[in-house]
Amino acid sequence: MNRFELAFLALVGAQAAHSFEEYVGRLYDVFPPARAVSGLISQDRARGFVIFNLALVGFGLWCFLFPVRRRWRSAVPLAQFWVAIELVNGIGHPLWSVIQLGYTPGVATAPVLLVLALYLARQLRAGQSSARG
Repeated sequence: MNRFELAFLALVGAQAAHSFEEYVGRLYDVFPPARAVSGLISQDRARGFVIFNLALVGFGLWCFLFPVRRRWRSAVPLAQFWVAIELVNGIGHPLWSVIQLGYTPGVATAPVLLVLALYLARQLRAGQSSARG
């Protein structure tokens, strides 16, 4: 497994941990966008949140197992998509905590997402992914 693949898998794993932290902290009750998305999936927002996040992490694993590991043309744009999502998480959660002047669900794992997203972006920029088509 090369560095790009390891970085991608680590990012998906960190997202799983992040989703768990958000669930335990009941993000779906305290953050309006999470409340809205969770409510669209199920009347039980906790259930909707779990379904959404299982689908997200499942999609990440699919991206890893197929486009990334098999070096499909779509691997690079999918990795760029994941970098974008995790940069938003990695920056957004700490900013939200600063605004709230306290802990917000997801802030503990957000720095890990930020570091891994930046590292994956570096791998993409350096062309070390071997996934270019």
